[in-house]
Amino acid sequence: MHSGEYYAALIIPKQFSADMMTLFSPEMKHAELEYYLNEKINPIAPHITDQGASTVATTIDQTFAKTLAQVALDLVSSLLKFAQSPQMSEYVSNATKHISSISSQLKSAASQADSYASLMGATGKIISSTDRLLGSTGSSASDAKKALKQGTAGVKSLDEALAGVSTSMSSSLSDAAGAYDTISKQVDTAFSDMGSQSSQITDKLTTLQRNIQSQADTFGTYAEALRSLADAAHLQAVKDALNNAAQQAQNTQNELQKVADSISDASKKITDGTASADDTRKSLKKQIAAAKQSITDMANTYDTTIKPQLDELGKSMSDVVKQSGSVIDGLAATATSMSGLSGDITGSLSDVQSSLGDAATTLNASAEKLDSLNKQLTAVVGGSGIPDLSQITSADPDSIATLLSAPVSVNRIALYPVANYGSAMTPFYTVLSIWVGAIILVAMMKVSVSDREKAKVLGLGETLPMGETMGVKEAVIAGRTAGPGAMLDVLRKPRPESPGNARRFGLHPYQEYFGRYAIFGAMALLQGTLVCLGDMFFLGVQCEHPLQFLMVGWLCALVFSLLIYTLTVSFGDIGKAIAVVLLVMQVAGSGGTFPIETLPPFFQTICKWLLFPYGVDAMHSAMAGSFGNEYWVSMGKLALFILPALLLGLVLRKPVMRLNDWIIRNLESTKVM
Repeated sequence: MHSGEYYAALIIPKQFSADMMTLFSPEMKHAELEYYLNEKINPIAPHITDQGASTVATTIDQTFAKTLAQVALDLVSSLLKFAQSPQMSEYVSNATKHISSISSQLKSAASQADSYASLMGATGKIISSTDRLLGSTGSSASDAKKALKQGTAGVKSLDEALAGVSTSMSSSLSDAAGAYDTISKQVDTAFSDMGSQSSQITDKLTTLQRNIQSQADTFGTYAEALRSLADAAHLQAVKDALNNAAQQAQNTQNELQKVADSISDASKKITDGTASADDTRKSLKKQIAAAKQSITDMANTYDTTIKPQLDELGKSMSDVVKQSGSVIDGLAATATSMSGLSGDITGSLSDVQSSLGDAATTLNASAEKLDSLNKQLTAVVGGSGIPDLSQITSADPDSIATLLSAPVSVNRIALYPVANYGSAMTPFYTVLSIWVGAIILVAMMKVSVSDREKAKVLGLGETLPMGETMGVKEAVIAGRTAGPGAMLDVLRKPRPESPGNARRFGLHPYQEYFGRYAIFGAMALLQGTLVCLGDMFFLGVQCEHPLQFLMVGWLCALVFSLLIYTLTVSFGDIGKAIAVVLLVMQVAGSGGTFPIETLPPFFQTICKWLLFPYGVDAMHSAMAGSFGNEYWVSMGKLALFILPALLLGLVLRKPVMRLNDWIIRNLESTKVM
């Protein structure tokens, strides 16, 4: 590599295969090939070797992917065979039955949790309504709230939360029953002051009626929650006990409704002045006592019958949750969803109610996931997809792996195909050689004829004064001695090779211009013909239309030689320098090697004003075929450059002719050029 014997080298490290296999390990590494290239040998070689290195890397990638795909297909084929075996069918059947059972249990537990949450809500409403009934004397209600908080504080699991619910309901019923003793006393106090403070008594009774009505509605909600819990229970004994409790709660609601209606009637009679204080008070106290007894009976029934059943139901639901959670965790499907049930359930009564609602939502979601898993297992084993997939994998694994490793292929369709890289580059280098040949012509031959040769050719002999030794120095001397007129006369005397003095020989300037160019044009045509024939017959480049190819070469030779000849005739050596500058600009900015769109903006701007692009395009059309009039359009655009060359050579050259002659004489006086 360092000696330049090789352009590039591709080294495969020792650990290359091991690094590729890290794809299946936690610490994955990219396998790397070491690619060395000597960039100083050749400017194009790195691009060619880069393509080769990329091809090697792509081939390795495809081979690796093909191998993995083949192994995967073999594994899938084995799994499909096992999936279609009787043993697998039995496994799936047992699994689906077990999953269905767990899903049903979870749904039932979710329904029970919802019912418990409703029951907790009703319990909270009973406590709140009891608190409103007691008003400022509500120390017992405060004690009830404190007891409830103690019952729900420190709860660590679902079964403890459900036990706390049961205790809270028992306490709330007992406190609600005790509140009616205070209500009875309040009624006695109100009627004892009936004569002096009737308006205040009416307000108190109205407030009391409103609070009792609220508690009556709460017991209705309580009854509905018990019925919902009964529907969610599985054991018939639990169902019967809960339904009886719900009926008692409904009866209690009816008793409280009667008390509220009686208080409302008493308030109206007191306002109208038609009420009998003693009868009204006795009636109210009787109804209050009946309501208290109804609540007390319901509390006793709850403690002796309902509470044990609820505790057993809560324990059963907690067991379902725990068992289902372990199964789900084993299936790695919804372990995250169940995690909330095993966390702390702490806080007040409302917190426990909220936690139960969340638990129900989570249980339902878990049940849905299990149902979905059950359907997927059934579909996979019993569906029609396995035979189809088995048919696919039973095909040639190597062919399938090849397709998977390279699923997309490019169908390369060449428009106007070019046989090889050399043929593709021929137009640019052919046009370039014709331009260089035109420059060599003006460098080797003079663009003007000496006066002696003109006179000799025209048969004038040497009768005209040639002024061979006249120059700027002689003109200055003549001007000093004889005045400006003499100096001008000296300057007007032609030198042997001065262009533009054709009139002294009876010629027009254009005759001298075209007469001398005929030599350059003929030589340029010979050069163009030689180059084009050499391309076709010596190099053997592709050429669909040989005659058109020759025509492009001839037109390029004429246009290039005319332009360079005109620049040299008009500006002398400066014109030759301009031709070289144009050569450099066209080599870089013609788009003959790289697309013009990839060049800097400056070259993209001047490209349409250069000659090379049109010559190259015309040669491309002649070699590979043209689209429509593409060939003739390019030829026409190239021919248009004849116009500025003629404009400069026949018209614009006259004003600078003498100035250019003066520059030439001074350059020659330096003995350098």
